Amino acid sequence: MKSLPQNSNNFFALFEQPVQFEIDQAALDARLRELQKQYHPDNTSSDNTSKTNQNHDSTSALINHAYQTLKSADSRASYLLEMVGQDAELNNSIADLDFLDDAMELRIDIDEADAPEQLVGLQQAVASRIDKFAQQFEQFYNDKNWNQAIDITQKLKFLVKLKKDVAKKIDALHQQDDAGDDDLYL
Repeated sequence: MKSLPQNSNNFFALFEQPVQFEIDQAALDARLRELQKQYHPDNTSSDNTSKTNQNHDSTSALINHAYQTLKSADSRASYLLEMVGQDAELNNSIADLDFLDDAMELRIDIDEADAPEQLVGLQQAVASRIDKFAQQFEQFYNDKNWNQAIDITQKLKFLVKLKKDVAKKIDALHQQDDAGDDDLYL
């Protein structure tokens, strides 16, 4: 089985991206497909021993983990801070009360929304906040203002989770609508 390059422990190098917050998503996706093809079991040794299968599984897991880390703003920010040894405080509580109030209002709006159209608007609002904080993170990271970069990363983590929750609720509402459509075919 082919092994990953020496620098595979650096996710940016593995995906041929510069070590910075802003990434080229299309290039990231293309490199993922390239790595998946290159390390697919059909393109590796024909020896199907247990060790070969374990190596393939760990290589695939590393590639997928690296991709998921770089793909999302919150995990990419966390990873960048980890790379410079500034990740120790990432799991602390958010201290910004204004942010927490805003986030709580968003959470309540999401919980109370009962139509996909409402949720799409909330999804856009959350995405807008993520974009705003992503820009702030990039500035603080580039300036090596670690305390502010950590604060923004914590907020990004919270907002990305909210965004996922909105998407789940939209899917659930669509599934309810689709289930109701079955009555039309009786």
